Parts: sequence; structure tokens; C-alpha cells
Amino acid sequence: MAAAKKKSVGDLKGADLKGKKVLIRCDLNVPLDGKKITDDTRIRASVQTLKYLLDNGARVAVSSHLGRPKDGPEDKFSLAPCATRLGELLGKDVKMAKDCIGDDVTKLVDSLKDGEICLLENTRFYKQEEKNDKEFSKKLAAPFDIYVNDAFGTAHRAHSSTAGVTEFIPTSVAGFLLQKELDYLDGAVANPKRPFAAIVGGSKVSSKIGVIESLLGKCDKLVIGGGMVFTFLKARGLNVGSSLVEEDKLELAKSLEKKAAEKGVKFILPTDVVLADKFAADANTKVASVSDIPDGWMGLDNGPESTKMIQKELSDCNTIIWNGPMGVFEFEKFAKGTNDVAKTLAECTSKGAITIIGGGDSVAAVEKAGLADKMSHISTGGGASLELLEGLVLPGVAALTDA
Repeated sequence: MAAAKKKSVGDLKGADLKGKKVLIRCDLNVPLDGKKITDDTRIRASVQTLKYLLDNGARVAVSSHLGRPKDGPEDKFSLAPCATRLGELLGKDVKMAKDCIGDDVTKLVDSLKDGEICLLENTRFYKQEEKNDKEFSKKLAAPFDIYVNDAFGTAHRAHSSTAGVTEFIPTSVAGFLLQKELDYLDGAVANPKRPFAAIVGGSKVSSKIGVIESLLGKCDKLVIGGGMVFTFLKARGLNVGSSLVEEDKLELAKSLEKKAAEKGVKFILPTDVVLADKFAADANTKVASVSDIPDGWMGLDNGPESTKMIQKELSDCNTIIWNGPMGVFEFEKFAKGTNDVAKTLAECTSKGAITIIGGGDSVAAVEKAGLADKMSHISTGGGASLELLEGLVLPGVAALTDA
């Protein structure tokens, strides 16, 4: 796999870093309430790499995007709150730049002493960032000797700050966070300890086709969950009431199940489901076998028998990847399937299995269940982890210096 052969920040020692001006791309795209950071997980994720650089005498400038500014600088998308929080986490002053390119930035970076740090302003204040504009990349790279990408969450995007700058900075390496993601997501899929199970959930087959097809070539068991279950059930000829179905994906569902059979992959669909009379937290509910779903009812979670079956199937697995919830876990009545799978994965981890939670809703579900620290690895990137599981090369990784 291309991703595994890249240089890491750990390959750089004190002599390589002391006095060097380092541009590090972090993912500081945090949720804000006004100027208040409501979840600093992404900022904390960057601390290990930043400390390593600073402890080794580098002069560090952090770059990131925040939100989706429409047209140039917007105060509400300023990274200033992140500078304050970073300073608290690092126990040192983090100087805030007024821009991310230009003479003032160069002066600020040049004024840093060994082991000092500044934060550049939001790269998306420039439209050229997302276009990976060559001139903009050159300006962004201008003051620096070394580039570190530690923003896995944006590594699937070919932007100036994630890929373009590498053309103008001689050494470009992966940070510890990015490296860990590659080791787990790339490593586990390329060379899994078997039996290897993949759990793919979520509402639509269409958004997970690439992942399912890629994993069918690698896993021993494939568990399907979430709304996409009903497209597969309807493809089997079953009545699914008013459950979510992608009518234009029925043939695809059939072909994926056929492919699983041809490859000897155990294809696991629920045998019973929790039904609701409407899509709402206060819906009336009942449990039914998948062959007995009445008209007017919709499936919103796995049933208890399905959960038991899934738990049994996972119990002997040594590698488990989970991407996508089992049901509408945001509603209490339909969270049990997802929570029970999370508990099972936590148990499997304690017995030595490698468990990887890949992005987005699955991560939210595991955190909501209070089990995040019981998993081997929680991925920080939704789209990036999906693309890596699909076997795609991420532009932000491809651009780094080969080891």
C-alpha cells in the first residue's frame, strides 16, 4: 500500500528539527458556539506531534481550516479561539497570525525562537486553498524548511495546505496522528489478523458501495446494518413496509450478496428489526421478523435476535472494522442495536481483538455509549477513513516524502 511507505515525523530527530521552521497542517476544524469551543477533541489530537516538534527545538507554525467561509475573512471563522486552547494544552504562548500568507506571516515565523509556536489564520479565507492553486501553495510554503501533515480528516482532499505545499518544501512527513491512522486503517485492512469482520452500517447502500466492494475482497464476515439493510432485504424479495429503500440499487444489492457468496464471505443481515409507525423519537414501536414486516411500518434498528447473532459472529474475530451505525441511534428507542454492538466490540478488544471505528456516526455512537477508550482505534476522519478503507490513495498522503 502506498500509504505505508511515507516518512514520519518520528524519523526526524533533534538534529533534523532544531532551529528549523516547520509548517504543520492540523485539523482544528472544531465546533464553536460563538467564540467558545464546544469540543476540543481535534485540538487535543494534535498535541503529541506539536510537543515532539517543540521539544526538539523546531520553530512551529500551525495551519488549518475552520468552517466554510463564503468570501474572504469572516470573524466567526477565525482560528483565534484555537490558539488560546492550544496554548493551554501545550503550556506555552501560541502567537496568533493575522493571515496565513504574506510578509507579516514571514516576519512572525522568522521571529520565532527554537521551541516557539504560532498559529496561522484560516487557510480557507482564500478561495485558492480548496483549488490547490499553485501560486497560493508557494506563498503558504515560502517561510518553511519542513512540512508535517497531521490532519487525517482532510488528507483525502487535494488542497494547498494538505498537498500543494509539498511541492515547495523539501521534506514533507506524516505527523503521529496521521501515521497512526495509516497504520491502523491501512495496516489492518492490508494484513488483518483473521477472522476479519467488517460491520458496515448507515442509511444508504449508495454511500458505502466502494467500501463494501473493497472489504468483500478482504474480510471473512460482512455485517450489514442501518437503513441500507432494507434495500438488501427487498432485493431478496421481502416486504419491508415503509422502510428506507433505494429502489435503483436493488440489482446492486443482489450482485453484492452474490459476490460475497462467490468469495466465501459470510454475509450477515438482521433476522429481526425494531419497527416504528413514524420516523420520530416518540414513535410507537414493535419487533418483527424481517420476513414479517407489515405495511406502514419502518425498520429503524436491529432487533434483539439479530444483535445476539451479530455478537456470536464477532466473538471469534481478531480484527473488526466498524463504519456506520446499526439504527437511528440518535433516538433512544432505536439506539440499542448500535449500543450493543459497541459493547461487543469493547469486549472483543479486551480479549485481544483489534477494533477500529471508522469515522462519522460510528464514532459519535461509541462516544455517546462511553466506550471510545475501550476500542483499539477511533478514526478522526469520516471521509478520509472511508476512502482509505476503499483502498483509495489519499492526496494528502501521496504528496508526502517517501521513506
